[in-house]
Amino acid sequence: MIDPVHAPRGWTRADIEADPSWAVAVPPEALADFEAGLARAQASGRGPFALSRSDFAFGPAARRVLADAVEATQSGRGFVLLRGFPVERWGVEASRLLFWGLGLHLGVPRPQGRASQFMSDVRDAGGVYRSTAGRGYNTRSALDFHADGSDLVGLMCLQTARAGGESLIASSVAAHNTMLAERPDLVRELYGLFTFSRQGEQAAEEPPYYTASVFGRKDGVFACRHIRNHVQSAQTSFPEVPRLSSAQREALDLLDAILARPSHCFRMHLARGDVQLVNNHTVLHSRTDYEDFDEPQRKRHLLRLWLSLAEAPALPDAWAQAYKDTAARAVRGGFRGQQITPEIEAFEHRLAAEHGLAMRIYADREDAPA
Repeated sequence: MIDPVHAPRGWTRADIEADPSWAVAVPPEALADFEAGLARAQASGRGPFALSRSDFAFGPAARRVLADAVEATQSGRGFVLLRGFPVERWGVEASRLLFWGLGLHLGVPRPQGRASQFMSDVRDAGGVYRSTAGRGYNTRSALDFHADGSDLVGLMCLQTARAGGESLIASSVAAHNTMLAERPDLVRELYGLFTFSRQGEQAAEEPPYYTASVFGRKDGVFACRHIRNHVQSAQTSFPEVPRLSSAQREALDLLDAILARPSHCFRMHLARGDVQLVNNHTVLHSRTDYEDFDEPQRKRHLLRLWLSLAEAPALPDAWAQAYKDTAARAVRGGFRGQQITPEIEAFEHRLAAEHGLAMRIYADREDAPA
């Protein structure tokens, strides 16, 4: 028998509208700390993979903001919006550096694609979302509700769209419980294995697809990994993988329908200078389509980080192929891609040690490097 999940992350839209504490205006003393840290990192002259938390050395007010943000994502509602970073005054490159420093303080950044990029520019680059290699971040299409491949996803908004591009979030905990009340037979399907495409982003030694469950639990803790577009891509691209059963399709359809219900879906507008942090394991996110400005410098532009956190719990065993390591206090997740260098590997190990995390990138394989 599958039990409901009892956690503060099982919220509805009404819960969020009744409690606006998820939106945090960064106080002036914290902004001063962030700016001082940015100046220190700029003065160091170091590249991103040579930097450490000590190069920013954010002051106590800034560290308190970040600690509270982690607490909100891991023990609270699962998301937070930090408002008021002066990105217009800083410019793109200084904002990028500050966001990188913020990420180094929160956790260990993870690579995000074939190019092994650790920070992605979220803007329209002509990508096709529904293609077999589609990734939503480089299109202006509306996106399905989904989770990214890390403990935490962070977005910093540099430019907004002319119209649209609203951020949508929904609690996967609440969706699970609603589905359990309505169709417990279909909930059971989502605890089983599905095949996901890597969308052509895999490392040279990785297969082009992997298996994982959508819902899972480890040590009694619930987690959700829903990426419908990648499941569909696997069905289209790889005839050798198991075909979805009618029950699996119905289960995915119902989950998508519940997430989109007005009672479950919360819409927020990301303004310039906002930083959104979302727990991928308990909150699914989406985006409406958007219309861009004509001028290149005014087009919608966000920065994205994927982070592995010391505070995140162990993940379901069925997610080993997706995350490489599912243990708590371990670096996990990301798309390794094909451009990992010795400098990057040294950076990962150094930052993992700073956060007290084990570094076993391929812990699911017998020939895993130490």
